[in-house]
Order: sequence, then C-alpha cells, then structure tokens
Amino acid sequence: MLGNMEEKFKKPMKEEETLIRILSTDIPGNMSIYSGLTRIKGVSWSFSNAICAIVKIDKNKKIFELSEEEIKKISDFIKNPKVPEFIVNRRKDFDTGESEHVSGVDLDLSREFDIKRMRKIKSYKGIRHILGQPVRGQRTKSHFRKNRAVGVMGKAKKGKKG
Repeated sequence: MLGNMEEKFKKPMKEEETLIRILSTDIPGNMSIYSGLTRIKGVSWSFSNAICAIVKIDKNKKIFELSEEEIKKISDFIKNPKVPEFIVNRRKDFDTGESEHVSGVDLDLSREFDIKRMRKIKSYKGIRHILGQPVRGQRTKSHFRKNRAVGVMGKAKKGKKG
C-alpha cells in the first residue's frame, strides 16, 4: 500500500526540469541557451551571444535540447574563444600582456591576485581596498556606512547616556 502511495505522489521528472552541467555550472533545462549560458561565471550577455553565433546554435533553443556534441562545442569555445578582443574579459593581462577570456574559478583567482597586487604596490585603488572604501569614485557621505548606527537616537538611549 505504501509503495502505491509513493508512486502516486512521486512527481515524474520532465526533460525541461533537468539540470545540464556546462563547465561545472548547473543550468536549468528550461532556460534558453542565450540566457542559460550567462549563469556560467565569466560569461556575459554579449559573450553568450557570440557563442551562439560562432558555434551556430539557435539562441532560443532550450538547454535540455542540446546534444552532448553541442555541449562539448560550447565548453571548448568558452575555454578557448576566437572572438574580437573587445568581448574578452581579460584584456592585456598584467603578467603576460596577452588578451584572454577567463571563466569559473580562474576568474575569481585572477581578480584576487589583481587586488593583492594593488594592495602590495599601494596604488590608490589598493589603498581603497585596504580601507574597505569604494574603489571606483562613488560617494561616501550617504553610502558605505557599514556596521554603524545611522539616524536619530531613540528616547531610551538618551536617558541612559547621562
């Protein structure tokens, strides 16, 4: 009897509900390729568009409709893209001087090393990172107040002060 009840309430998995794994990122199967590829760290909308155009896959096709061969083509293209330099996310690398596209964990590592280098040479941006201040010129009067009481003190606090 219990076996019959479990079968009754067990929801069958549809193909659209499956997760497809591309470059160690799970992407829901019901998403289109164009928007699904942006779930991968380091793949922007413009890069996703370039992938669809160069690999010649329809942007509106669903992720679950991809064959193993197409998934392999996409992952190989992301690892070694042949696109114009303005689409690549790491232009003129500090160490190598070459332009490359970085994705996944490598993107986190390269960003972390860049910040460490800026801190070490004590550039303006490095000092802002050290202080925990905004790096790109944002205002600090009304924003970036972390862990501070902002506003008017309440009546209960005023009485205890004196």
